[in-house]
Amino acid sequence: MEYVILMVSLVGIVLGADWLVAGAVSIAKKYKVSDFVIGAAIVGVGTSMPELVVSFIGAVQGNADVAIGNVVGSNIFNVLGILGLTALFFPIAISRDNVKFEIPFCIAVSVLLMLLAMNFFNGTPATIGRPDGLILLLLFTFFMWYSFRRDMKNAQDSETSCQEENVSIWMAIGKVAVGLAVLITSCDFFVDNAVSVAKSFGVNDAFISLTLIACGTSLPELAASVAAAFKKNTQLALGNIIGSNIFNITLILGLSSQVMPLTSGGITIVDYIVMIAAVIITMILGFKGRISRAAGGFMFLCFVGYTWYLLSTQM
Repeated sequence: MEYVILMVSLVGIVLGADWLVAGAVSIAKKYKVSDFVIGAAIVGVGTSMPELVVSFIGAVQGNADVAIGNVVGSNIFNVLGILGLTALFFPIAISRDNVKFEIPFCIAVSVLLMLLAMNFFNGTPATIGRPDGLILLLLFTFFMWYSFRRDMKNAQDSETSCQEENVSIWMAIGKVAVGLAVLITSCDFFVDNAVSVAKSFGVNDAFISLTLIACGTSLPELAASVAAAFKKNTQLALGNIIGSNIFNITLILGLSSQVMPLTSGGITIVDYIVMIAAVIITMILGFKGRISRAAGGFMFLCFVGYTWYLLSTQM
């Protein structure tokens, strides 16, 4: 039965991602919002819902270590795993705005997270408390405000207008909502049944937690990015990944820390450095305007190497 559910879940993931991306693109063209901002604001927030649920429930249940570990692991997988794999097949365009603002902003909040978790500012036990969480939520608000404000200004200054699609805005919103619901539900069923299958083969819990669980909450990002790339919309794919990483840190940890202070648990300085380095690598490799197939392959190999390092420390 698990295998049937796995197959149905995979179909749901593909269909949900396709509907989500199609609806998001329609909204972008309707309101002349850039593909990147739609990818970050709508698709990025939506595909981060599994991380939000896992982190928030962990905080409510008193297992605050889960929140930071889930975010750090997902952010590494998003950039090195998903973005690298996507670029390996579909070179990803990077705009000047991406290099000037979004990617540096992602690096900045990643560094801030490491400093907060390593108790750099106050010297108390390594926690992210309510005041820290409020700062993160303010950064989330600023990112959203600035992104949409810049897009509206660019649209007014531009002499050429995007061609609008002859699609009802409510139809587009419906596609996004239904696609997101199908995508997240399918991912949840897929992860649960994949874990059951893995355990039936005698795979140990450490390997399952480091692969299926850690990467499972990022399946929506993977599906949405690949679907966007297939539609030749790599800016939306990039926005999905960079946006998800920013939201994971600012929105998810900001909200979770309001429930109870968050601690780093088993997350080491190496994990934080890899998370930050992954985004820096993205900016360096894409500085000339795109992430090539070779660059994508290098990023994915970095993810494989990091995963091997994690497994070797568990043995």
